[in-house]
Amino acid sequence: MNAQQYNNKVVVITGATGGVGRATAHAFAKQGAAIALLARGQQQLEATRKEVEALGGSALCIPVDVADPDAVEAAADKVENSLGPIDVWVNNAMASVFAPVVKISPAEYRRVTEVTYLGQVYGTMAALKRMRPRDRGSIVLVGSALAYRGIPLQSAYCGAKHGIEGFYDSLRCELLHEDSKINTCMVQLPAMDTTQFGWVLSRLPNKPRPMGKIYEPEVAARAILFAAAHNRRSVWVGRTTYQAIIGNKLSPAYADHVLARTAFKGQQTNQPDDPNRPNNVWQPIAEDRGTHGGFSQKAAHNSITLWLQMHRNALLLAAAGIAAATGLWAAMKKRH
Repeated sequence: MNAQQYNNKVVVITGATGGVGRATAHAFAKQGAAIALLARGQQQLEATRKEVEALGGSALCIPVDVADPDAVEAAADKVENSLGPIDVWVNNAMASVFAPVVKISPAEYRRVTEVTYLGQVYGTMAALKRMRPRDRGSIVLVGSALAYRGIPLQSAYCGAKHGIEGFYDSLRCELLHEDSKINTCMVQLPAMDTTQFGWVLSRLPNKPRPMGKIYEPEVAARAILFAAAHNRRSVWVGRTTYQAIIGNKLSPAYADHVLARTAFKGQQTNQPDDPNRPNNVWQPIAEDRGTHGGFSQKAAHNSITLWLQMHRNALLLAAAGIAAATGLWAAMKKRH
């Protein structure tokens, strides 16, 4: 990846003030991008802006709830009026509820769906409105292994991520039909060490935690930068994402039984949770919690599977060269 390929490019990131979104803002900033930070919390926006500017980028803070399509459209207008034509739009904002189905209210399902699913739809629509007349730009949808394999205690979030995958399938077909030069990619993520586990609405007895192998949000950020520059259908991050998606295709019934046994305990720490602690489902939490969650000691800083995807073409070329050289050597030996 060119170290300065996003220099002076205009990048929009939703959910930009924590976890994957904030790490992605840092990554674009290091390349000198002009970044529009979209999120609800003014305090977190200002903290992220300072980090972006310290890393070499410029930032425009726009308080917005992505569940409001008019607000997203107005934000896109503000970006282009202030920074110029949008080159990259990253749909990352999310909300979630950790609880069994029977303990989630209809209003909570609606809210998670509006933020996590419709927020990506509205962001994509705003980006397309501006990119299609220019026939250029990149749209990245931040997905999850849970877009293919739902797990217990996260039904609202899993349903929303499944919806994004279906929406993206349709979108990509339509752009191909138009012979559009707009790049699209959906990045499927594993468990991440992000701030969401500290501010998610939870009705679990113990504090929620990411399940399985955990990765730092900087790994996701590298995948998103790569996705924005390449018209790949999808990028899968982490070994566990491959296991979840492929395993579910092979035997979803087996996955049901495994998750029924392991996922309840696997998504909770041993520490009791405060049922009255603040959460960010309806309103942003009035404090800045940075980029990372509390699981850094267990989190991986790299992904071999991501590296292989990012260098796929070079690896295929090298393999073809080795095969050709091997064939030539065998032919020469046979001749002598």
